Amino acid sequence: MFENIEVAPPDPIIGLMETFEQDPRPEKMSLCAGVYGNNNGETPIFKAVKEAERRILSVESTKHYHGIPGTDEFRECARELVLGASHEAIVNGRAVTVQTPGGTGGVRVAADFLKRVLPSARVWISDPTWVNHHNLFQTAGFETMEYPYFDPALNALNFEAMVRTLNVAQEGDVVLLHGCCHNPSGIDPTQEQWDLLVNIVEGRKLVPVFDFAYQGFGDGLNEDAAAIRKFCESGAEVVIASSFSKNFGIYRERVGALTVLSGDSVTTEKVLSQVKAAIRGNYSSPPSHGAAVVSTILGDADLKSSWSSELMAMRERIYQMRRLFSRTLSEKGASRDFSFIIEQKGMFSFTGLTINQVTRLREEHAIYIVGSGRMNVAGLTTRNIDRVCEAFVEVLG
Repeated sequence: MFENIEVAPPDPIIGLMETFEQDPRPEKMSLCAGVYGNNNGETPIFKAVKEAERRILSVESTKHYHGIPGTDEFRECARELVLGASHEAIVNGRAVTVQTPGGTGGVRVAADFLKRVLPSARVWISDPTWVNHHNLFQTAGFETMEYPYFDPALNALNFEAMVRTLNVAQEGDVVLLHGCCHNPSGIDPTQEQWDLLVNIVEGRKLVPVFDFAYQGFGDGLNEDAAAIRKFCESGAEVVIASSFSKNFGIYRERVGALTVLSGDSVTTEKVLSQVKAAIRGNYSSPPSHGAAVVSTILGDADLKSSWSSELMAMRERIYQMRRLFSRTLSEKGASRDFSFIIEQKGMFSFTGLTINQVTRLREEHAIYIVGSGRMNVAGLTTRNIDRVCEAFVEVLG
């Protein structure tokens, strides 16, 4: 019965990583996957994570299931990291948080929950966006729409077009926003633009869903949460999918969270029941280890301080690589001005390279970036920067 099944197209990122693994050239270099690398090209384990794991393993006494929403300790820590410990929504019981398998799992549970309560809504997603967003919402049964986001001519946010499009969204539609460090462009709205977006979302009665995958990689833990907190004022209904893969460096542990804000505490209980039903139909209950690591670190002042310092060092290294990349390209005679990369935030940059130039990078120089031109800046090092920039200059012509 399976012999006539068509071959599914490869994922634009995962498929590229598989091609990279099969490439026999010793000089090959991957700048495509969303994984942090230090200046030695390694993905390190945080010291705080190692210590948390040591403590967990020394006292762990069972491998029994967790409940559907995860442990209370993790849920509280995850909620406070996004909203702040004294946020009105927490104090008044308007915010409920559940553990999910990664930020991807958080987005998928959000999609399933929203399809239950808003079956006729459409989902508006930025153009461009992370390649899996449309898939996650369409698999849940949604029709997905796009709003303009990136202006390739200016390498900047196309805010006017974004606003025009969202102003025609229908009441009850869902709008997916990136909390910070937009993937793939690295371009975020200004605080004034976020204020206007709050007014649009409230005025048109849209449901804001945030993919919050890079907290701490932009300007800082609280600074990166500022835009989300603007939407979370008294009575607001907001959905937030958080990831701990990047900011704790625990990619393979698949730790995420979904936080939903309701109008009041009574509605919160109803929301939790529907979210739990969506989880039960997906994976039943969450894994333990990674969430225990996160809650152990965030629940201990010394570990939290150590983790925060390591995260700050990662953020600063990425910013230094942005500056070095722009300067080195200029020194090597690039035909374009790449100073815009310095203004972008997070791990990714939209380089502006065409698909043909991306292909030449891969085939002629063994340098892999995503076909859209997205590059992982965290994959640059002081050792490989000259080679990467020389290859860019050559394919730019």
